[in-house]
Amino acid sequence: MSSNKPDGQHDLIIVGGGIGGIISLKYAQDAGLDAILLEKGDAVGGLWRDLPAWQDLQICKEDWTLGDLPIAGEDQASVLANIHEWVKRFELAPSIRLGTRVNSARPANGGWVVSADGYAGHSKFLVAATGGHNRPVVPKIERAHPTLTEYHSSALRDPSELTGKDVVVVGGGASAYDLLDLCLERGAHSVTWVYRSLKWMLPTLRRKYHASNLRALARMQMLGTSVATLNKRTHLDLRSRYKKAGLNDLTPDKPIDIGHQMLIPGRRTMIQNLEHIARHCGEIERIEGNTVELSTGQSCRADVVLWGTGYETDMSYLEAGDLSRLTRLEAIGQRCGSYFLALDAPNLFILAPRVLETITSTPWAYAHAARSIMSHIRGKPVFDSVPVQTNANYFDLVRFLAKRDRVNYPYGWWYLKYLNLAFRQPGDRPMPIP
Repeated sequence: MSSNKPDGQHDLIIVGGGIGGIISLKYAQDAGLDAILLEKGDAVGGLWRDLPAWQDLQICKEDWTLGDLPIAGEDQASVLANIHEWVKRFELAPSIRLGTRVNSARPANGGWVVSADGYAGHSKFLVAATGGHNRPVVPKIERAHPTLTEYHSSALRDPSELTGKDVVVVGGGASAYDLLDLCLERGAHSVTWVYRSLKWMLPTLRRKYHASNLRALARMQMLGTSVATLNKRTHLDLRSRYKKAGLNDLTPDKPIDIGHQMLIPGRRTMIQNLEHIARHCGEIERIEGNTVELSTGQSCRADVVLWGTGYETDMSYLEAGDLSRLTRLEAIGQRCGSYFLALDAPNLFILAPRVLETITSTPWAYAHAARSIMSHIRGKPVFDSVPVQTNANYFDLVRFLAKRDRVNYPYGWWYLKYLNLAFRQPGDRPMPIP
């Protein structure tokens, strides 16, 4: 596109320097776009820059990385190093502005006016790559002179603080499962688990990131297996696994629906020590001193309360009507056409809805999305204004985009290429960079 623009004018502004923003910048440069990425922190990495060192992936490292971009392990430091490698490998640093928090982005004259710390710019297009996990959620409850310690899962820096302590873990999803494992591994004196409802997990006695088999899912998807059939097979398999592992009491109320839910890998330490965890189906209503009062009328003493209650999405920097007030990925996804094109403002793409909390590799999903977004920006329409009501899991995203983006998915050839990848790419080798 235009090559001689005044300072502060670009074809594309990308907000957010996590893995989604970095990958978007790579594909923008591949497409010959004048793009700039604005990141509020002093380094790239997004959520992975801020997470404690004990946090790790839900999938194996071979499914996280792409091509020959190195990753040493599934731990937080390795993932962060992998994100930095994208910047180094594709020489993205000159187009990244660090320490530049975006305060507002508003539509104007068919484009976007962006105001940030020390920066003001204009672009035709905007990519919101601030993720879906940028505002930790801790429920508002009554507190009366609390003497215990509270941490959200993203704020527990030193797990040794749990050793010998009475710990209450709150939540029924991935973060809570991680915290339960952490408490048991670090020798907490007692563990109490409080949850309002439970999400499906895949029981395993292996490390969690080796529990899922994305390659098997890819093969079924490329053979055209319907989501309904996958749901039925998965549900029967999970019920059998729950029974074998003695987890019938933890069976969620509704069948698994991978069109709207993640399938979380199980946590082996939690499964092996379930009898040592006091469980309460309810909520914390009040904390007084070191006493935690539950909605069931019961109470317990605690030294530490760990909130495994997930995240919200902060879109308040966007001046885009109702969209800027939404905080849940599901709701934001309903305001996007073809997964990524915002309906509330022109020339706005949002990466996270429908692909972040899914059964997939996040870099894989972002790479395919970003490549098609750049094709759309270059004038080959890919996305329309029709919302998709289900999540895009792994190779299903490829199948969706291939029907719309003939530049990147040539008719016929694309199917043979991805069918070959699904069946022949070894599990110990990453998928190629699209």
